[in-house]
Amino acid sequence: MKIALMDSGIGLLAAAAAVRRLRPDAELVLSCDPGSMPWGPRTPEDVTARALAVARAAAAHHPDALIVACNTASVRALPALRAALEPALPVIGTVPAIKPAAAGGGSVAIWATPATTGSPYQRGLIADFGGSAEVTEVPCPGLADAVEHGDEAGIDRAVAAAAALTPPDVRAVVLGCTHYELVATRIRDAVQRPGRPPLALHGSAGAVAAQALRRIGAAPAPTAEPSGTLTVLQGGRPAGLPEAALTYAEGRILTAAAPVR
Repeated sequence: MKIALMDSGIGLLAAAAAVRRLRPDAELVLSCDPGSMPWGPRTPEDVTARALAVARAAAAHHPDALIVACNTASVRALPALRAALEPALPVIGTVPAIKPAAAGGGSVAIWATPATTGSPYQRGLIADFGGSAEVTEVPCPGLADAVEHGDEAGIDRAVAAAAALTPPDVRAVVLGCTHYELVATRIRDAVQRPGRPPLALHGSAGAVAAQALRRIGAAPAPTAEPSGTLTVLQGGRPAGLPEAALTYAEGRILTAAAPVR
């Protein structure tokens, strides 16, 4: 079994680690183009062109499924990716976990990139799945870039700024960019208020990993022999994981399980 994941940068680590936990025997192909980050401010046409290039580089390795582990690419380019690659290659997009976060009502915040915050796409998801929850959209300028480069001070500043915009009574936070899942603990620590019930964080990595297995008819097998290989592509060329990736638990999980090819 071979699962490919694509993103502009290392935001795909969370979903890749989730696949690794479900199927330690799966071969993984990680395709990204960090030199073109960030994708959020780019035009839809530019994002689509870059996403297609990254996806085709992954598809050349003949995976069984492709996870689009990027919210921006899923918003801007998913129809084009599916038109180009399906049905031969199942394509699984990433959608912010607004529905499960809002299921309990109350105050919910969606942390997302400035380009996604307030967008018709996100507003549509809130209208469709927000239910009775009081949803606050929180822009997080600079957070994805800081995570991508392992910039500890930048992460702290961006998280603190977004936490200041988050309602004090918030019950749940939706992590609306895949990069944010890599610093979920820091987000929780910044937003959790003393005396409040434990904050719920809702990412998408586990859901897209499970959906990828369903699309190819494979069952989870977390106790399988950890024999899966890891192939990394940057700009379509073989590469190693960026040094910043190893500062996150998800990156260390991937390299501990298999050598990078």
